Amino acid sequence: MTSFLQSLDYQLWHIIVNGPRMPTRTIEGVVSPKPENEYNDIDFWMLQLNSKAKHVLFCAIGPNEFNPISYCDSAKEMWDLLEVTYEGTNQVKESKISMLVHEYELFMMHDHESISDMFTRFTTIINSLKNLGKSYPNQELVRKILRCLP
Repeated sequence: MTSFLQSLDYQLWHIIVNGPRMPTRTIEGVVSPKPENEYNDIDFWMLQLNSKAKHVLFCAIGPNEFNPISYCDSAKEMWDLLEVTYEGTNQVKESKISMLVHEYELFMMHDHESISDMFTRFTTIINSLKNLGKSYPNQELVRKILRCLP
């Protein structure tokens, strides 16, 4: 999802990670929110980026994730809630990593399984690990695949 958002517009990703920049004004050294009737083109553009980011996130999620994030005002709030939903606690994350590492270490080609199916299964394990922050060097992955072939 990160790569997808960055490829659309890196500024969308910036809005999601850091939150939107709300238009402000400074009067006698005091910073306060700018009234809408004083917004300029840049202010509207920054607010529109937040709306675009929210729209992309709404389009990328399923119906089960919609309700918890539908009340959020910013794409950052949505992203933070989605991260909690998908990643869970560190304990859950660590147990997922542990299970996938175990699967990786015991990985073998099954009887009557095509090489293509085996590679798809292997890629799923590796991608899941990478998404959780655990990765292996390419040389090790190639050796692992070659050892699994009949």
